[in-house]
Amino acid sequence: MNRFKENFPVLVTARLVLAFSWIYQGMVPKIICQSPGEIELLEHIVKVHELACTMVIWMGYGEVLFGFLLLFTSRSWVFLLNILALAVLLIYVAVFQPELFTLPFNPLILNVSLIGMSLIAYDELRKNNYRAER
Repeated sequence: MNRFKENFPVLVTARLVLAFSWIYQGMVPKIICQSPGEIELLEHIVKVHELACTMVIWMGYGEVLFGFLLLFTSRSWVFLLNILALAVLLIYVAVFQPELFTLPFNPLILNVSLIGMSLIAYDELRKNNYRAER
């Protein structure tokens, strides 16, 4: 609990936003509701519908775990990995379903916002690690 107390509010806020986003996106549209949109995006690569459905569920579990990692890690490189993952996902959607960019709360708005939060978390964590080393 000291980790949260000494890093509050900027790093904790960024961690909470990022963790919530990954955990929610893993649980609700992938595990709980099995969103047809999630399955359709994956079917561009995986041509067997049943396999795509199963893979979406496993991807959801991976996203939940990654959300917890972002919440509790002391490694700043994890936030750079997050930026890379969000950029790759954004490019994937742009290639296979660019029409999603016209919707409200679309992948561009979500991913750019989360990339910004990741940059803030990365910077704050590096500052805190530098202070701890001194």
